[in-house]
Amino acid sequence: MKYKISLFLLLTFVLFSCQNEDEKRRAENAKEAKKKEAIFNNINKGWTFLNEPINEISESQLNSWTEWREFIKEIGDKPRKTIGAFQKKSAAISKKAMALNNNIPTDFNQPQIRSRISILITKIRMLDLFIHLNQIPDDKVVFLVQEINKELISLERQMDKIVEKAKIPKEEGEADFLKMLDTTRAIPNSAAPQVPIQPLDQNAPKVE
Repeated sequence: MKYKISLFLLLTFVLFSCQNEDEKRRAENAKEAKKKEAIFNNINKGWTFLNEPINEISESQLNSWTEWREFIKEIGDKPRKTIGAFQKKSAAISKKAMALNNNIPTDFNQPQIRSRISILITKIRMLDLFIHLNQIPDDKVVFLVQEINKELISLERQMDKIVEKAKIPKEEGEADFLKMLDTTRAIPNSAAPQVPIQPLDQNAPKVE
């Protein structure tokens, strides 16, 4: 009889423990699901890229830059529904950003443009890194989206400055002067001509 009572108590304890584990597991799953939902909502709310030019001045020249058009189109297409969609979109944006180093229009192929493109690529790759972590730091992801927008504005403003500067008419004779200056710079420096030293005439009268 005692054996049966002990067995009954043991089975009761096991069943009770299993129920507690199941309840604990369900609570943890619910908590994790709620956390993931909060991360998704935060990223979904903050995922807004500037995909329109801030000035129409450089827009016409950018139309011929295929890599730029594809990049702007990629960031303008916002993912939906799942965090996995944002991860895929981030990877696609990173790939398009890397291509911006190719076929830069001649007018924009300048150090100040290339350096801004480099900074933009760095921040986009950081975004892609953070959003693929197991524990996604959603605040950092949203912050990087804002930083990327700032870099886009900086890059487009620099493009506009270049276009504006090119439109300023040069003063009369300035073009010829710049051309002559470029030609002069292209000629390598040569040693100054040596003036021959005349030997002293021993028979010349000395001046007292």
